[in-house]
Amino acid sequence: MKRKGCGEKVFVAMSGGVDSTVAAALLKRDGYDVSGVTMTLYLPGIYPKEIFANRLKEARQMARALKIPHYTLDLGKDFREWVVDDFVDEYLNARTPNPCVRCNRFIKFGRLLDYALKSGAAYLATGHYARLVINRRQGQVELRKARDRAKDQSYFLYSIKPSALPRLIFPLGNRLKSDVRKMAKRFGLQRAAQREESQDICFIPLAGYKEFIKRMGPSGKMKSGLFKLLDGEVVGEHQGIARYTIGQRDKLGLALGYPVYVYRIDKKANTVYVGPREYLAAAGLIAHQCNFLRNPSPTRSFEADIRIRYNAPAVRGRIKPVTRQSWQVDFIKPQFAVTPGQSVVFYRGDTLLGGGLIKKSVPVGKKRRALFPTRDRS
Repeated sequence: MKRKGCGEKVFVAMSGGVDSTVAAALLKRDGYDVSGVTMTLYLPGIYPKEIFANRLKEARQMARALKIPHYTLDLGKDFREWVVDDFVDEYLNARTPNPCVRCNRFIKFGRLLDYALKSGAAYLATGHYARLVINRRQGQVELRKARDRAKDQSYFLYSIKPSALPRLIFPLGNRLKSDVRKMAKRFGLQRAAQREESQDICFIPLAGYKEFIKRMGPSGKMKSGLFKLLDGEVVGEHQGIARYTIGQRDKLGLALGYPVYVYRIDKKANTVYVGPREYLAAAGLIAHQCNFLRNPSPTRSFEADIRIRYNAPAVRGRIKPVTRQSWQVDFIKPQFAVTPGQSVVFYRGDTLLGGGLIKKSVPVGKKRRALFPTRDRS
């Protein structure tokens, strides 16, 4: 989104990586009063302090290279409460969380944004690949998919408060990742250009999330239980429900002579149900803790393109209200592996409308009347 106002103060969330560094360089080039800020998320007992110290060191080096001020903000306690503890609790309750969504809402575009504004900044910028566009007819800022579809991160941003959007800048939204690395070299930021991207959850040590949950969760919560088929037949023993997710096929340790998938996890009975892929088919889902980026939020049913996970193709569907923050989603065709705890996100074209957390799937039942008798043009 193009901004006017040369000299306006902007804080850039800097990690030392190429994306946030180039975002800062672009804003400085465009005449903004740029400062870098790095969140320190040291979690005692989880990470060696040196890891966060190295990340902070890299961010400071990039800020010095750009000749901009640099600040730090300790959000470790908030990060532990809002993201890490929730991550562990969700898995222990047979749900599969997306910690990046919560981090964006409560940490980056919650606490960090508040810090930037209270420090006198007009905007907070990040290296996210997404676009912010002013819809002048509606007088609102819209969040849209990035130009680089392979890097688009709009899915992870649906939970941002709509009031925050006018205070954000995503300088990379209209750029390709390959061009960003080239720009880093042109800006003389060779170190950032060569840094490899991290594809893992930032707070999970090398041992993996399963061992992390075992170590962080209450003792006794990762107890073994039974694998069962639909008819109740026991076919094996699992190592704790937090180790499994809906749709999982690999690493089940089962040899039944045919492929099976996790299609249901019963926390109360500590049982994981497995079966053929068709058991994963869902006609829809119930979403809760919904957030919409339009003001006012919708109050009646509407059609949209729906994504039930980050890397899933969109499917057309109808979304209708159940309560103020709970909505039923009906797919035009069945979807597979609808996973409680994951996010369902709604789009209209490139524009992100909102989304919510998947509470449960709606199984495929008897043939129903057409779900889309009329087209919603609101």
